Amino acid sequence: MSNEKTIEIDIPGLLGRMPLFSALAPEDLARLAAATRERRLHKGERLFQRGDAPKGFFLVVWGQVKLAFTSAQGNEKVVEILGPLQSFGEAVMFLDQPYPVLGEALADTLLLHIGSAAVFGLIEEDPRFARKLLAGMSIRLHTMVRDVESYALRSSTQRVIGYLLQLAEGVPCAPGAGLGAVSVELPTSKQVIASRLSLTPETLSRIFHELSSMGLIEVQGKLIRIHDAARLAAHE
Repeated sequence: MSNEKTIEIDIPGLLGRMPLFSALAPEDLARLAAATRERRLHKGERLFQRGDAPKGFFLVVWGQVKLAFTSAQGNEKVVEILGPLQSFGEAVMFLDQPYPVLGEALADTLLLHIGSAAVFGLIEEDPRFARKLLAGMSIRLHTMVRDVESYALRSSTQRVIGYLLQLAEGVPCAPGAGLGAVSVELPTSKQVIASRLSLTPETLSRIFHELSSMGLIEVQGKLIRIHDAARLAAHE
């Protein structure tokens, strides 16, 4: 990124906006900021490889990062897709174990890397910070368990519908459209989404086609129009 103009960012201000650090006093934020470094990635650039040693954890300011691993057959499985204000890498930092997955930017991305020494110091001094860190990791564990349950008990079509409805949460209904009509944009490529849902890209495309034929959705590239969210949710 040597040809790009470097823009100064307010690291203490950014850290203070993150849910994890919102209860910290200004002096603690300043101390944490001193151990924080920016990391800017182009789309497709690797952040770390499986087996690399962690030296802290990351916060996404903007952009997207995927966590994935490659099977013995060479197939990639996307474990998680992370966006703005989400953190990752805390667990391996505490375990002092190598990364079990690779990290790669899905779009041009700005990350903050918080050094482990500063984090451990704050944990010893501020129980509220320790509780927030534990809560964040617990939420991620709960999400992963829910995902495993979903893959085991729900059909491929139900997984796709659940994903679309999750994207639609909080999105206002389309103006001039029917009640429950909403448009969502896929946050990344269909290939990555398919891997995240434990599907092949061909299966994802087939399901989109089937849902479109039923009049439940309309697919225009990355834009998905849901004609009736309640009807889509009721589809088996």
